[in-house]
Amino acid sequence: MVEIRWIMAHAGHRGNEMADQQAKEAGRNKNIQECYIKIRKNVVMSEQKEKSVKWWQREWTETTKGAITKALLPKIEERLKFRINETPNFIAIGKDMVTNGLII
Repeated sequence: MVEIRWIMAHAGHRGNEMADQQAKEAGRNKNIQECYIKIRKNVVMSEQKEKSVKWWQREWTETTKGAITKALLPKIEERLKFRINETPNFIAIGKDMVTNGLII
């Protein structure tokens, strides 16, 4: 999943430092074509969400874990439609024990 947010410059964040370094390298590279296409944030976010769901579905399909849950919810897109309201009284029953929390 991709998270886009503002980070104060020169704050020592590892990801920010890496982005700065890559931007400098790209600026020195004469073989990179310039591109000034403006893309709206909601378009980028929508595309990233779609890519993330496809990746998650591929991982979900290939894993051998969670057989019971996979039988109930084989498609990640269907799982994302569910909204489970967490309450202190919500109890999930696992294979060997009872735990407070979610099973999905």
